[in-house]
Amino acid sequence: MPTLASDRAVTLTLPDGSQRRFDPPVSAAAVAAAIGPGLARNTVAGKVDGRLVDACDPIDRDAALQIITPKDAEGLEIIRHSCAHLVGHAVKQLYPGARMVIGPVIDEGFYYDIAFERPFTPEDLAAIEQRMRELIARDYDVVKKIAPRDEVIAVFKERGEDYKLRLIEDMPDEQHLGLYFHEEYVDMCRGPHVPNTRFLKHFKLTKLSGAYWRGDARNAQLQRIYGTAWANKQDLDAYLKRIEEAEQRDHRRLGRELDLFHFQEDAPGAVFWHPRGWAVFQELIAYMRRRQQDAGYVEVNSPDVMDRSLWEISGHWHNYREHMFTTETEDGRALALKPMNCPGSVLLYRHGLKSYRDLPIRMGEFGKVHRYEPSGALHGLLRVRHFTQDDAHIYCTPAQMDAECRAIVALVLDIYRQFGFEDVRIKLSTRPGNRMGDDATWDLLEGALIHALDGMGLAYRLNPGEGAFYGPKLEFVLRDAIGRDWQCGTLQVDMNLPERFGIDYVDEDGQRKRPVMLHRALFGSLERFTGILIEHHAGRLPAWLAPVQAMVLSITGAHAAYAGDVARLLRGAGLRAEADVRNEKIGYKIREQTLQRVPFLLVVGGQEAASGSVAIRTREGKELDVLGLDEALALLREQASAPDLAARQSEHAALLRRLVPETAPVPTPVPTAANP
Repeated sequence: MPTLASDRAVTLTLPDGSQRRFDPPVSAAAVAAAIGPGLARNTVAGKVDGRLVDACDPIDRDAALQIITPKDAEGLEIIRHSCAHLVGHAVKQLYPGARMVIGPVIDEGFYYDIAFERPFTPEDLAAIEQRMRELIARDYDVVKKIAPRDEVIAVFKERGEDYKLRLIEDMPDEQHLGLYFHEEYVDMCRGPHVPNTRFLKHFKLTKLSGAYWRGDARNAQLQRIYGTAWANKQDLDAYLKRIEEAEQRDHRRLGRELDLFHFQEDAPGAVFWHPRGWAVFQELIAYMRRRQQDAGYVEVNSPDVMDRSLWEISGHWHNYREHMFTTETEDGRALALKPMNCPGSVLLYRHGLKSYRDLPIRMGEFGKVHRYEPSGALHGLLRVRHFTQDDAHIYCTPAQMDAECRAIVALVLDIYRQFGFEDVRIKLSTRPGNRMGDDATWDLLEGALIHALDGMGLAYRLNPGEGAFYGPKLEFVLRDAIGRDWQCGTLQVDMNLPERFGIDYVDEDGQRKRPVMLHRALFGSLERFTGILIEHHAGRLPAWLAPVQAMVLSITGAHAAYAGDVARLLRGAGLRAEADVRNEKIGYKIREQTLQRVPFLLVVGGQEAASGSVAIRTREGKELDVLGLDEALALLREQASAPDLAARQSEHAALLRRLVPETAPVPTPVPTAANP
């Protein structure tokens, strides 16, 4: 324990404002021990003047000190990082020929990439996890050493860790590097790490996958071991339960079971939509089309393939080319499949002279875009190479910018609520290092978004450096039914593309001015939003969005014709309805269609056919009684109506009442040849 006094003592200020003096050098672990044994046992690391350090690192100057424990977010991240090192320790004991690559922390866990002669199996994963538990039980200290570059190179040469040597080559200016020893195993890291394996008890290895060195498919294939780690058993159990629930909701599995879509290698990263899935997709487009029409948007469409020169002007060729699909014509022209809709929208705006009286112009486009994603990153509907954006670009004057930003934010939040997402978080992503435009322009654009959010009283989180290369953006993050976050909609404010493309409008003083360009997507990718909806609702999509809204079930073959007629009646009323007239028992049909998540099951037999009625039950098993066809039709149309339509009809009725007074005379028909 350190001594407290001498003239050379350092003063450490703790988070509660209290100060303690120690003879240097002192460490976070020693300070914790001086405060109390309980804190000492729970000390993972320290934070000195805002910088994380190992619990053993010396502190030799006056500073602000926070003791980091597993309860802190930083402490949990350190636990996860140390668990990745523990994977390395276990793997090297079980498979000495394996070569370790990298083991970073990710959301809610960690992974380690490993080069090995064969793919790891589930049996290997179980063996590695068991060895990790045995190592944790030894309760050994993790020892840190800062070593000269030459010594570190010699350590990894002796151990045959060629990937570690390549990582050292990537850091030519680092003359001293951190080594962390787990008994006989050593890894290289900046740290910090836990001081002892007792902090690593609450972990679980979750899955295996392939990976590539440096994420490039042209490089060597690696094995990736994923895991999670938590501060206590309760948090670990809750996470594992959430993961189990997520697997039950996996949109890829439900897509197969509900016959919605599939993928195949003939078109990697692109969706083959089946009729039922395409019905959902088209319903989303129809919904967004109505919302945009009501908000004053016009709909446009631009080409999928455009010349390289356009992408050079926009900046995509230099800032985004690695994500673009390109080709070359016989005469040497370079063409690109559009990764974004912005340049096409600009060309549509530029077609014809615009006046300030025309602004704001709100152009919506359901545009197909193509982006090259590494094959290892593809993930069902959630990460694809070919997708549809509900894109829109608003061209407005600087004076209109604040009102337009507020209108977009209000629209997106209302739309998410109608889809069942009440918990929406907003992130403000500011200027990145690689960007277009000067700082004054970025100050103006970032200020506009902040002003709009503050004016609406909305909380947001700052995301420094994560804006688009042409402007700052808002990102809307949805929290789903099991607590997962999904980044969906975006709003970007841009004065750079209008300048680069030279678009303008004629102001009231007759001068040509640059418009502000707002880039806006609310669903984002329709494919991805469909996947999120499937998982959020566990396949039980709201009745208005369900691929089949009503299934008519015949009790016996004698009632098949009536069942078919009822289904045709429902389809004629605009409902998505089918008939199940198979020669199966009615209980079997009910069970099977319930598993297909059909919202309404209409059972028909002899009595129903004779009386012109149906017996209705829901997919939750609730019996809605026997109703005549008129009543049933009215009920289903009401229950399966999109959430925006009732409000839309109410608004239209109010407008009609305002425009046509109740006392207005009935118009006299205009005489025609047929009605003299």
